[in-house]
Amino acid sequence: MLFDLSLDRLRDYRPEPEEPADFDAFWEKTLAETARHDLDAAFVPYDTGFATLDVFDVAFRGWGGQPVKAWLLLPKERSGPLPAVVQYIGYNGGRGIPYSWPVWSSLGYAHLVMDNRGQGGGGKNTADTPDFAPDGHGSASPGFLTQGIEDPHRHYYRRLITDAVRAVDAVRAHGAVDAARVAVLGGSQGGGLALAVAGLRDDVAAAVADVPFLCHYRRASQITDAGPYAEIARWLSGHRFRVDEAMTTLSYFDGVNFAARATAPAWFSVGLMDRICPSSTVFAAYHRYAGPARIEVFPYNGHEGGAEYDLPRKLAALRGVFGR
Repeated sequence: MLFDLSLDRLRDYRPEPEEPADFDAFWEKTLAETARHDLDAAFVPYDTGFATLDVFDVAFRGWGGQPVKAWLLLPKERSGPLPAVVQYIGYNGGRGIPYSWPVWSSLGYAHLVMDNRGQGGGGKNTADTPDFAPDGHGSASPGFLTQGIEDPHRHYYRRLITDAVRAVDAVRAHGAVDAARVAVLGGSQGGGLALAVAGLRDDVAAAVADVPFLCHYRRASQITDAGPYAEIARWLSGHRFRVDEAMTTLSYFDGVNFAARATAPAWFSVGLMDRICPSSTVFAAYHRYAGPARIEVFPYNGHEGGAEYDLPRKLAALRGVFGR
């Protein structure tokens, strides 16, 4: 059922952003510190038995120079540098096994699927990348949203977003990829990561953010009791006097703020019955997106959004960007 704003109100929903004054400096410093580490991208052939695809077990250095895993799938019959899509995975999932990811490479693209550090324990695809957090963090509720919520420098999403930025460099390190034609995409948490990367890099060709998570945290934590945003409310129900502190930390990882810095063409989607990523939080990011953007609205869908039925729209969008 509908529980958020009506579509008419959503089309005009432009909340005042919660953006720290040092947002850009924070991310410039974070990415500069990681850039001191060599990427060390490695592509090891992986035998899947696919007749039409080549698969590589990928490792590269992400946040703090720590190892991050990924899959790279390429069409076996290829000529010339390929356009590439970097895909980010939903909450508590991981890269899983390559048999889950043949679509984009079957359509003629290089396809990198980045693992989620420390996730993959939620009954979805498993992850192979541990989360090394040498500084640790204080009190946290189960999940990832409150890990390091007292300090943005220690927050979990500082590490994961940095990994996501470096994944673009990783796919470009393969000789089959056209470095000028790399798009980022994902759904839910993956959509939030795609927004973050589009906001932190000016060299991605396009961004696709389906039912994006990691947006407009204050409202999300107040209007839905579904996870993962409920983790924030759960933590604050015990830490009653730390609301502003927590929201300040989360603002460094808010898709609304990344969207304001993103200029690549973007395609959003939203389900009006989505209790996991409420529609107003998606529209808050969409309306602040600095580049050309479109949004597909699914009035009678929840967090599944358009699911596989929406793939032709995304394929058409990327064909328009890549010219193939």
